[in-house]
Amino acid sequence: MKPTSARAARRLANKAAKAGPVTIADLISRVERAHMKGVSASFESRTKRILLSYLQTAFAHGLPPKDVIGEMANGQAAWRLGMAVRDELLKAPPDAVRNAACQKGCAFCCILTGGEGGLITEVEAERLHAALAPLQGQPDGREWHENACPALDPATRTCRAYDARPMICRSFLSTDASACEQNAAGEEAAGAGLLASHLDYLGVQALSRQVLKGTAQVATYSLARTAGSAVEGKDLAQSLSTARHAPSSLDRACRDGVQAAGM
Repeated sequence: MKPTSARAARRLANKAAKAGPVTIADLISRVERAHMKGVSASFESRTKRILLSYLQTAFAHGLPPKDVIGEMANGQAAWRLGMAVRDELLKAPPDAVRNAACQKGCAFCCILTGGEGGLITEVEAERLHAALAPLQGQPDGREWHENACPALDPATRTCRAYDARPMICRSFLSTDASACEQNAAGEEAAGAGLLASHLDYLGVQALSRQVLKGTAQVATYSLARTAGSAVEGKDLAQSLSTARHAPSSLDRACRDGVQAAGM
């Protein structure tokens, strides 16, 4: 999908200017009135509580609305909130975490059979590009396996952008390494999945898009295409253009995740 045109961006800016500045109180009101597409009432309620906690904290600390809108639009708010939920979850790790079979160099979870590698936000795409761009021209994971993530080192099968890895990478785990290998080969095997906090991250970003409609653009990107573009030498703007998702991708990822989790 092509990036938003300059004309479209100007229209959005003009519309926002005519409506007057958006306050944090306005954002809180929008969250309370919002309706999320294709998810259960309980998940919607949970997502609203999480995003409202962020907005109420921002209001209490006097943060500029422009900065808050920026963090909601680029995914930094979803990242912070998702990580906070994840950290809280790991204080009393569920069985899947305590029995995780994940080991350095396993990397079968990094074989991206769907070609997408998962959905990432703008701030994650920027971090990933910055980490991988200096590695342009070096062998990457696709020399180990044609569908492997370009962020992988093909010799060690470890991530070369570990500190910049997106939420989906931080959320994935498995209790059975052989199941991951089977899944990577296109077979179905139980044992692998995502931490529940990943759904909160997706939900916050999907809700942020609704809340910011008419105020700011909220885009998402393909992990695989972002990483591939970076190691192939494309600059950030080119990489984002190549990797940008259709607007429906975020709602679909959120809906599918909720259904898979039975929430």
